[in-house]
Amino acid sequence: MKTAIVTDSTAYLPKEVRERLGIRLIPLSVIFGNETYREEIDMTADEFFAKIKQHPTLPTTSQPSVGEFVDLFTAIREEGYDAAISIHLSSGISGTYQGAVTAGTMVDGLRVYAYDSEISCMAQGFYAIEAAEMAQAGRSPEDIIARLDEMKQTLRAYFMVDDLAHLQRGGRLTGAQAFIGGLLQIKPLLRFENKVIVPFEKIRTRKKAIHRIEELFAEDAEKGVPLKAAIIHANQPDEAHRWRDELSARYPHVEFSISYFGPVIATHVGEGALGLTWYQP
Repeated sequence: MKTAIVTDSTAYLPKEVRERLGIRLIPLSVIFGNETYREEIDMTADEFFAKIKQHPTLPTTSQPSVGEFVDLFTAIREEGYDAAISIHLSSGISGTYQGAVTAGTMVDGLRVYAYDSEISCMAQGFYAIEAAEMAQAGRSPEDIIARLDEMKQTLRAYFMVDDLAHLQRGGRLTGAQAFIGGLLQIKPLLRFENKVIVPFEKIRTRKKAIHRIEELFAEDAEKGVPLKAAIIHANQPDEAHRWRDELSARYPHVEFSISYFGPVIATHVGEGALGLTWYQP
């Protein structure tokens, strides 16, 4: 069976990785006024952070239409694929996954397996990479899905934001939580839990928040088992590289990469957000 791997743009996988592994991309969009930009196609993260500084109001975001999914799945079928595994950001914060489910029922001759990563960004990207490597090795869709479910048992992700107002305005965090955080200048640690973003711990300063993420990471890293990890940043490349270098020196058995919060997710987390995700390969 020939299986294609699809993911949406919020996995923020580098183009060369997508091309090497044959991962198909379906984009989400950011909307500034009357202008719509498909992230990773019409707008890069750098372009987004430059534009948001010139724009008086926050953009909105939108998911791919069912029709876009149908077009993509139809094209995959016409290339001779038997199945597609479509891996998406958490259904608790976006309808993208449900769009893939619906479109999958509308394309004859292709078995579509929509997969809810229950997370986003490079954590979601880890699922897509693992699935694509297995698909290239000829593994069945059922084997791939089983492996993704297994990954969920060891995958962790924590992130901090500089300003909770973005998450509050986008409806991704409750108003009361955002108000308390802003009032006390708290840098909350956040994570995905039951498919939605929730505060994990309230921490006073950025430095202490980063240190706390390091402590949580150490609980797994100090067991000595192989791990793959990614530092995710919102327009903080220097800080991300410094952190990567420090952690790499401390944990040589961990394979680190650097990723980013692109336009759609950065709309909600804001510039300055920083996170760490990891799993056991």
